[in-house]
Amino acid sequence: MSERAYLDAASAEPMHPAAREMLLSAVDSGWADPVRLHHEGRTARLLLDNARAVLAQAVGVRPDELYLTTSGTAAIEVGLAALTAARRRVGTTVVHSAVEHSAVLHSAGDAGVEIGVDIRGQVDQEAFAHAVREPGVAVAAVQSANHEVGTRQPIAAIAQDCNDVPLFVDASASIGHDPVPTGWSMLAASAHKWGGPAGVGLLAVRKGTRIAPPWPMDQREDGLSPGFPDVPNALAAAAALQARLSEADELNKQHRTWIDELRHRIATDVPDVEVVGDPDDRLPHILTFSCLYVDGEALVTALDAEGFAVSSGSACTSSTLRPSHVLAAMGVLTHGNVRVSLSRETSHEDVQRFSAVLPGIVQRIRAEVGM
Repeated sequence: MSERAYLDAASAEPMHPAAREMLLSAVDSGWADPVRLHHEGRTARLLLDNARAVLAQAVGVRPDELYLTTSGTAAIEVGLAALTAARRRVGTTVVHSAVEHSAVLHSAGDAGVEIGVDIRGQVDQEAFAHAVREPGVAVAAVQSANHEVGTRQPIAAIAQDCNDVPLFVDASASIGHDPVPTGWSMLAASAHKWGGPAGVGLLAVRKGTRIAPPWPMDQREDGLSPGFPDVPNALAAAAALQARLSEADELNKQHRTWIDELRHRIATDVPDVEVVGDPDDRLPHILTFSCLYVDGEALVTALDAEGFAVSSGSACTSSTLRPSHVLAAMGVLTHGNVRVSLSRETSHEDVQRFSAVLPGIVQRIRAEVGM
């Protein structure tokens, strides 16, 4: 096998060296329970407070507005539940875009009102504004940018349309890669998306936003994330985000150029291919395309054999082998799709090699099925 190229950073970014260094150090000093009054507990509390302060500054909130959870998915689930419960006298409806992460769709459930998107993946803002004005709306939910195709959403404009309805923003795909949007009431993010460790999620809650966790309260994280906090991982997450933001301008410029190059070469060199997502108003590091007459799983497997790690299907439910609900909502091909997402470790040579190898693999798979 040729040299490996990891091109699935939108699923999980390789751990940043700053996070690895911090984690190894914090394991020896931040292991105690931070709610205890003894020396070891106070040390852990100080470290946890430092991590929270760094993360809060990066997101643009005060430390007492930021809660740590066990994952981005957990942040979405507890955040939406607490927002909806606090608004039960108004209603239970959750207005959301059709391309939200599966955690949002599952949390909204039967109370969800789905708003469609255009072929680029951007939500119908007029329809969304109309829906949030309907009686009984508890929460509005829109992601900052799509995790599968990279298309950004107009969060600031949507926030104005929401008026007094709290706006929940899943920013898991964009934090560390794009400026934090404005206008939201609650925001969720996930550390492994920016080079931090898995198992750390963020839930930012603006002052004045009413929350009511519908479960027994816990003394930790205001009941939003019960249980013993993972102090070393919180510190590593903070170190990774701080380091990632210091590199963001250079990396984003580099990634946008390489993705533009990849977009052009795929569209030119691969017949019957559809490159999806907004070509301009998007995250800099993500590209998704769909190949006609090709099975997505077969394409991912063949690329893996050539040393390329990419994803296919719905990015949050690919293990189920179900077609992507995001691509279906956009009205584009839902089979034969591949998402390429670049990390800080990706090289231009990786991108060029991928562009060179892909056409032959697609041609071979099509030939195997008689196309």
